[in-house]
Amino acid sequence: MITLNHYLSVSALLFSIGLMGVLTRRNVLMVLLGIELMFNAANLSFVAYSRAWGDAGGQVVVFFVIIVAAAEVTVGLAIAVQLMRQFRTLQT
Repeated sequence: MITLNHYLSVSALLFSIGLMGVLTRRNVLMVLLGIELMFNAANLSFVAYSRAWGDAGGQVVVFFVIIVAAAEVTVGLAIAVQLMRQFRTLQT
């Protein structure tokens, strides 16, 4: 049986991988990918707690986090395109 601890362990692993991607990569797109991975790890935790407590509040929060993540990707990619046009590289 899969318990809350299993979900939280996977979430912590995903968050750690995303954090390492943000801290070690110099490419703007890879940093954005790491941030998205951290958002998804937080979403997994929200859904796991929501399911464990029998409350739909966590799933509502996940919906808003997905909206914020979509806006973040849009702005991030626009910045990456401008960096590419100006400096001809995405390395920071």
